[in-house]
Amino acid sequence: MDFRDEQPMEHEFRNKTYVIADVEPLDVDGVRTVEVGTGIFFLAFLALLPFYGRLRDDGNTWLLWACLAGVGLGLLGLEYCRRRRRFRLQQQDGPAA
Repeated sequence: MDFRDEQPMEHEFRNKTYVIADVEPLDVDGVRTVEVGTGIFFLAFLALLPFYGRLRDDGNTWLLWACLAGVGLGLLGLEYCRRRRRFRLQQQDGPAA
């Protein structure tokens, strides 16, 4: 099964023609992107943790919990992207015997 759709190689806009390079995307399954995003949220959570008292006094503890929610959602997204990658690899290899 081919997941690639044919894209135009040229676009004309007003009086100019733009040529589109035929370049494959670096991360088609999104696993690395979700890993990096989850890691950034985790680092932000760890960076804010020592300032919990000040955040509480200023009424900004939501920042800490937003980072923790980002980590949780990132872990769910990571599992989703990994399953999607496995499914796509199985579709490319054909049905298992």
